[in-house]
Amino acid sequence: YYADQAAAMLADQPRQTDAARSYVRFEAIGPVLAIMPWNFPFWQVFRFAAPALAAGNAGLLKHAPNVSRCALEIEQVFRDAGLPDGLFRSVFLSNEAAAGAIADPRVRAVTLTGSDRAGSQVAERAGRHLKKTVLELGGSDPFIVLEDADLARAAKVAAEARLQNSGQSCIAAKRFIVADRVAGQFTERLTAEMASRRVGDPLDPATAVGPQARLDLRANLHRQVEESVRRGAQLVLGGRLPDGPGAFYPPTVLTAVRPGTPAFDEETFGPVAAVMVARDDADAVRIANASVYGLGASVWTADPARGERIARELEAGSVFVNGLVKSDPRLPFGGVKRSGYGRELSEYGLREFVNIKTVWVA
Repeated sequence: YYADQAAAMLADQPRQTDAARSYVRFEAIGPVLAIMPWNFPFWQVFRFAAPALAAGNAGLLKHAPNVSRCALEIEQVFRDAGLPDGLFRSVFLSNEAAAGAIADPRVRAVTLTGSDRAGSQVAERAGRHLKKTVLELGGSDPFIVLEDADLARAAKVAAEARLQNSGQSCIAAKRFIVADRVAGQFTERLTAEMASRRVGDPLDPATAVGPQARLDLRANLHRQVEESVRRGAQLVLGGRLPDGPGAFYPPTVLTAVRPGTPAFDEETFGPVAAVMVARDDADAVRIANASVYGLGASVWTADPARGERIARELEAGSVFVNGLVKSDPRLPFGGVKRSGYGRELSEYGLREFVNIKTVWVA
């Protein structure tokens, strides 16, 4: 996409002013440090690297420590593609050393994909040195189902949206906000879809849900489920640690989820669906926006115009009507609130790490 589009996106843009000639230029700013997560170890990196390199910058990758081999393979891909030696490099740093890299005057900007806690720390460090940051952070994406939606289709996609990458995705649907008239029907269908997904070896093609990345992450997810139940949520499916080795966690459905429970207030980074009921469209929007996160959202309705009206009211970086949230190189990707700031992809992502220069000629 960027091989085809970057030159036009970065072309000078003439402006009519009082000058004989004036225009806007987009110029590379230099090395960009990318701090990337483990959950999509290739895609997340290329989502940053393709536009940053196309804009003329250099890339430094600090990848998550449990995917170091992926970092080396990515570096090799760029080397094999003919990039100048050193233009894209993987660096293996502790968090403390990463802070030093952010401070290094040769590093001109920083991008991070990760938790809101990590984003706060990186933004604070970069802010001390007045360096541009782009933060793509966590989410608690609402999946709104209105009473006129195709419930069978919505429930099937809802399970896919919640269980993608074994639930370990920032843009996975997490809070399912359902019109009260169809809440019972939808919950039954969603529970059946979740229960039908096979948990097991991720190398087995028949497996739909693999393990969590680490045992400590599974333990935190289970804590969120148990604490939500203690605070009034109803456990409909799953929610119990399986016997045997591995960090597996079963597809889980909670109902009667309200603010004040971890399933509502926090990001659940695993196969846990939190279902809540809305009285009407306005109530659905209110519940959706009652979150510290604002990454993506999905609205399901037979009336696309109604879906678009709701989309305008949702506090999110992306809203998909009758589809699951996904990233696409042609569309900007990012969030608001504690889901971060700045954008990746499209021309907006390409221009995040450039000097937007005004040239005025008398």
